Amino acid sequence: MTATPNTPKTISPDEARRLIDEGARLVDIRGPDEFARARAKDAENRPLDRIDRIDCDGPIVFMCRSGMRTGSNAGQLAGCHPGEAFLLEGGLEAWRKAGLPVEEDRSQPLELMRQVQIAAGSLVLLGVILGLALAPGWFALSGFVGAGLVFAGTTGWCGMARLLSVMPWNRRASAA
Repeated sequence: MTATPNTPKTISPDEARRLIDEGARLVDIRGPDEFARARAKDAENRPLDRIDRIDCDGPIVFMCRSGMRTGSNAGQLAGCHPGEAFLLEGGLEAWRKAGLPVEEDRSQPLELMRQVQIAAGSLVLLGVILGLALAPGWFALSGFVGAGLVFAGTTGWCGMARLLSVMPWNRRASAA
């Protein structure tokens, strides 16, 4: 893929590895909870919501989990580094598929958004099952969760994520 002005060029994992071996920095823009669980070896974590300016002499390769976040935020990423910037095509998933080194810590909790998806999906399913099996009033549980997801999507504030973030199993990642 060719780059347009102010848009970093997208490169393959093998091209990224070559650049990193030549001195480029590998910057992972995922959140700290995602980075704590799995990351490309030698990557540094600079979460997208906190990234401002990265000063370094050489090029930077930006990555996320699948390449979607880097792709949709390419302009912002290009603006935070005055030098040459690249996007890792396919993100950590492609890095892993290419057989490049990934450090994993399965003792870290699942990423918070995955926990929200699991909890919300479970509550919606539970509301439907109970609504069909016991009483139609249980369908309100599914409606309540759906309304919460719409609210979270439109405002950027997710009550379920806030609640899950203070659960005992997430305290280790928060302290890191």
